[in-house]
Amino acid sequence: MTVSEFAFGARTLDRVNPMPLWAQLEVELRRRLDAGDFNSRFPTDLELTEIYEVSRHTARHAVSRLDADGMVTRQRGRGTMVNKRHFEQPLGALYSLFQLVESSGEEQRSKVLQMGSTTNDEAAAQLGLAPGTETFYLGRLRHADGDPLAIDHVWMPIDIGQNLVDSDFTHTALYQELDRLELPRPDRGDERIHPLIPSAEDRNLLGVARSEAAFRLERRGFCGDRQIEWRVTVVRGDRFTFVADWSEGQALGGGLRAASSKR
Repeated sequence: MTVSEFAFGARTLDRVNPMPLWAQLEVELRRRLDAGDFNSRFPTDLELTEIYEVSRHTARHAVSRLDADGMVTRQRGRGTMVNKRHFEQPLGALYSLFQLVESSGEEQRSKVLQMGSTTNDEAAAQLGLAPGTETFYLGRLRHADGDPLAIDHVWMPIDIGQNLVDSDFTHTALYQELDRLELPRPDRGDERIHPLIPSAEDRNLLGVARSEAAFRLERRGFCGDRQIEWRVTVVRGDRFTFVADWSEGQALGGGLRAASSKR
């Protein structure tokens, strides 16, 4: 983008306002970040001085405040870059990653890595099935606005999953598709969350550095008394946060369990 393109939609700073110019510029830049004005590129300090007619010191100070809040990142030699949206998910809810991403204003797309019948003794055991029992498997790389976000592995009983073989999961949720086909879908479940360093294969798919951590989510989904889903998801730790709400008088420890050395 050019200076003139960055200037489109910019609001004039008020020189009479007692609020310092750097603070006004910070508010203005936050507004434009929320509006998605800088998705392609964030303006340089010099471009900000031209657009808003402020000193370079004022521009640097405003941007440094955004950097401190994690909205942008300043790197020597690379300039200022907008940080991708960070997703928050409350604990204790049977959620859909698809809906979580879409409700934030980003588009969720998936690349199907593998889909069809398979034999996996661990997944069968998790589903309460005998070893060697055939199950349905769906593996996807989930994206948020084109950037890799999570690797999703789902196993289901074959009598349910075999009805999904013709489904297009490019831009739809599994639970949504189960509803559309009038198939059983989870109405309750439980989830275990572990931090981990992704494998080399997963790092390559997610596009993360070797030192970056991720979350491993293990979900059991039930429809009534029947378990119909075993899901393992590896999600980027730099873009995902789990949030727990609590209030005074609420029992503690209900959602916390000590980690066991045996799995």
